Amino acid sequence: MQFALVDGARREAFPRGKGVCPQCGRGSIAKCGPRIIHHWAHEGRRDCDPWWENETDWHRHWKSQFPKDWLEVSHVAPDGEIHRADIKTPNGIVIEVQHSAMTDAERLSREMFYQNLVWVIDGRGFRDNFDIYHLLPDPSSEVASDLVWEKASRPMQGAARGIFYRFSECLAEDPSVTRAAIRGGWIHGIAEIEDEVNAAYRGHHQYDWVRPRRTWLDAVCPVYIDFGADRDYLARLEVYDETGLRCIRLISKRTFVFDAMHERLATAIGTRFFPQPKA
Repeated sequence: MQFALVDGARREAFPRGKGVCPQCGRGSIAKCGPRIIHHWAHEGRRDCDPWWENETDWHRHWKSQFPKDWLEVSHVAPDGEIHRADIKTPNGIVIEVQHSAMTDAERLSREMFYQNLVWVIDGRGFRDNFDIYHLLPDPSSEVASDLVWEKASRPMQGAARGIFYRFSECLAEDPSVTRAAIRGGWIHGIAEIEDEVNAAYRGHHQYDWVRPRRTWLDAVCPVYIDFGADRDYLARLEVYDETGLRCIRLISKRTFVFDAMHERLATAIGTRFFPQPKA
């Protein structure tokens, strides 16, 4: 835990500190060694939140982007179980910052419990297995309505550069085809429509995730991947259109934090424009 109650006030850990857990009221001891992140630990028992994980510098960095009053917000489930949201905004968005692996069951239970939830997951450990490929036009744009993209992957370098079919051409050959079950037509390269794609670009890209952590592909709530401090964007996992093509949408970290502070729904982050003050 980052915070405990000391004389009734929320405080961060300090050497030889003693306090009580704000969630369960049990005693907490400050852990302030030279090689560990300063934190509070429960006395003689495991953390009262079964969804707890050890915090890293990465966790603390993300939590530091938000006011301290928004951190480690307690919730009590109907069965009496205590859960501590990493970040909860006054508008009700919960941000869970997740470093370690997670089972489908735990992910689902958190999504059902918090509902208005957004995930930020640590992608530094698999960034070498995550390739970001060509731009995609906004799926709601006019140009996208006639395009069916070939799935890109490491073995398919042509598709990684951008290969598509025109739905109108396929439909002319066979009126029974759908965008989800394309047949016929001709293969086209992205160079043919480069200007149109650039004009309709809103951050979408094809990608290939080698040996993916599949629970995040099945998530109900929005998932953003942080690939490290040297990249100023997050990658949101999305499904591009009715073909089922998986894509990502890049959003700057600054925009994510700003929107999370102002929006009311986790799904609205990155979807509207707000004027931002210059740094």
